[in-house]
Amino acid sequence: MPVIEKLKMFIVQEPVVAASCLIAGVAIMEYQSKLISSRTEFEKVRNLQKMTFGIIGLFLPAVVRPILDSLETSKQVPQPALSDVVAGMTGKKQG
Repeated sequence: MPVIEKLKMFIVQEPVVAASCLIAGVAIMEYQSKLISSRTEFEKVRNLQKMTFGIIGLFLPAVVRPILDSLETSKQVPQPALSDVVAGMTGKKQG
């Protein structure tokens, strides 16, 4: 399967992660170019810090999302038996 097709599938399945990766990638590129053109050490350190936050923003969704998904699935309540549902709706105890 071509890379573009895989990328399209990923964007459809995980739009939040894809958007945060895009935003972080743009931030990294912006501050990388500023880092190269920085004149003082203070500017270099500041732009390096911003680039680091962009990298963290890029990888954070990839780590946090699976954790949140696993917590969500562990909280699922088991479904009641169909006979209990019918008894509750009709007011009659199924034998």
